Formats: sequence, C-alpha cells, structure tokens
Amino acid sequence: MFAVVFGATAVGLGLGIRHRHRSESLREPFAVLQAALLGVVGLLLAFGLSLAVGRYQGRRADVVVEANAIGTTYLRAQTLAEPMRERSLALLVHYTDDSIELTKAIPGSADQRRLNAQESEQERQLWALAGQALARAPTDSAPRLYVESLNEMIDSRGARVAGLNNRVPTAVLVLEVASAALGLALLAFYLAVLGRGLLTVLLAAGLVTMLLLVTFDLDRPTRGMITVPASPLTDLRASMALPPAAAAPSAR
Repeated sequence: MFAVVFGATAVGLGLGIRHRHRSESLREPFAVLQAALLGVVGLLLAFGLSLAVGRYQGRRADVVVEANAIGTTYLRAQTLAEPMRERSLALLVHYTDDSIELTKAIPGSADQRRLNAQESEQERQLWALAGQALARAPTDSAPRLYVESLNEMIDSRGARVAGLNNRVPTAVLVLEVASAALGLALLAFYLAVLGRGLLTVLLAAGLVTMLLLVTFDLDRPTRGMITVPASPLTDLRASMALPPAAAAPSAR
C-alpha cells in the first residue's frame, strides 16, 4: 500500500519538477483538476471506510448474539432428562470450542470449512437428542423451550458465518487505492510545479495510506491489528467449566 501511494506521489513530484518552467500555463487547469479529483477521492475513502466499519460492527454483534444463544441453550439443556442431558451438555461444550476457533479462522479457508462441517454435525446430533427428549415428554415445557433455544443457536451461527464472509467488494477497494494514488500524484505534480508544499503532499500521502490500511484491516476479521474479539465466547466457555447449575430432573 505504501509502495503504490508513495510511488504515485513520487512520480507526480518528478513530473512536476520537470515541468516547473511551464508553471504559468499549467497552474490554473491543474488546480481545478486536482481539487475536483481530491474531492472525489475523499468521498470514496469515506464510503469504503463506512462499509468496512459497518461490517466490523456487525461481526462483533454476531459474536455476542451467538454467545447468548449458546449460553441459553446450555442452561436449558440442564433441564432435560438423562441421558439426553449429559450428552447435550458435552456436545455444547465442544460446539463452543469450535465457535471460538472460528474467530481465528480465515474466511473461505480450509480451517473455516472444517469448523463449519464440525459444527454442522454437532448441530445434527444436538437436534436428534432434542427430538428424543421431546418424544419422551411431549407435554413438558422444558424440552420445548430447549428446542426453541437450540433453533436460535443454529440460526445465530449461520448469521455469524455469513457476516464473516461478507467483505467489502474488491472493486471498491481497488477503486479506492487507484483513485488515492492518482489524486495524490496530481496534487504532488501541482505543488511541484509551483515549487512549494512538498512536505505537505508527503504527509497527505502518509495519512491517506494509513486510512486505506485501516479500511483493509477492518475488512479482514481474523488478520491484522483489528480483529473481532471472542471474549463473549471465551467467557461463556469458562462458565461451562463449572458444575451445571441445575441438577438432572428426577425420574418419574
């Protein structure tokens, strides 16, 4: 990113210095052109950053929603009759571990596909156990509430995976980089022709590059300095290490 932006800026400076003798004829047209282009660049950078921030906030919210759904399912699983209770609780612990690992998996990678397959299989097993609990006690409220929370948990995982794969369109990112490089090149050319403001254009190139880096970083939920925290899931997993709060219901 630095190479592209600063390279374009250096090219603009070099061309401006070479054509400094034509400053009187180039000053007015290039002043209008670079001002208009910089305005467009600012809009594109703001648009790309808003897209990345919105997706990042959505991914953070998805983690909280999934952690709450798993926690509710885990609590309601404690009210099931044995042996569905013990088997469901064990599966939910493994399910939470995989959800935490999903936070570190690169979207679209083999690790993410493996974790998705494991969680899908665990969901099938949990649903089968829920069906058995409901068949044994069709009139009890506990199995029905558990089935409801289990369905919400499955839905929340699907929404979270979709959010991880929901990236800013590549065309938008490429357009941002290209327009920033062109805009700074014209700005550097204009200032070099005038023979002043060279430090200013270098500072502008640095700031624009940092803004582009933040946009790209926000769009990569598992890489870079800005990542989606898994603290709601890790806190939930720590609570699962404690003995279940509710004892198994007594046999009739």
